[in-house]
Amino acid sequence: MKRLSTIFVQGLIAMLPLVVTVFLLFWLCSTAERTLGTGIKWIMPNAWYVSGMGVLAGLALMFMLGLLINIWGMPQLIRLGESFIGRIPLVKTIYGAVRDLLGFFAKSGALGVTSKVVMVSLGETGIRVVGLLTREQFDDLPPGLGGEGDVAVYVPYSYQIGGFTLIVPRERVQPLDMRLEDAMRFIMTAGIRGT
Repeated sequence: MKRLSTIFVQGLIAMLPLVVTVFLLFWLCSTAERTLGTGIKWIMPNAWYVSGMGVLAGLALMFMLGLLINIWGMPQLIRLGESFIGRIPLVKTIYGAVRDLLGFFAKSGALGVTSKVVMVSLGETGIRVVGLLTREQFDDLPPGLGGEGDVAVYVPYSYQIGGFTLIVPRERVQPLDMRLEDAMRFIMTAGIRGT
């Protein structure tokens, strides 16, 4: 019985990442199809509508939004919208956190954000933590948060969303020759899966 349950758990572990990935993709596509497809059906006759047009419209919309962001004057308009959002108490916290997290992964090197994978030594204990270098300068932050020789390292939790930020002396940080995606996979799986 114990052997059968071990085989079952191994099969579940092998299948679950694929099932979750397929489910999320299906959910995104069906939401786009339902939402944008309804708009398309409202504009054009039902006889012309082909299943999947909502998904294609979503992809086209994201591409056009990416182009629009690069047009002259749009960055200022976006900043104006963000300053308005920044005045709404709960919304500004959620929006800012999501924007910063996505910006970290999307734009490496912008505004002092880097995508360096580092290892931090915790004192003389021999314990080391793998993290992501998020800030090397603290000029724009309140005094005392970080000094001249300090850096900020984000250490995500394994198997859950969240993490913590360490402000550590630069000499305690050792760069790793590791891609960001590989480091996140290593951290999120608690080191069970490598690169």
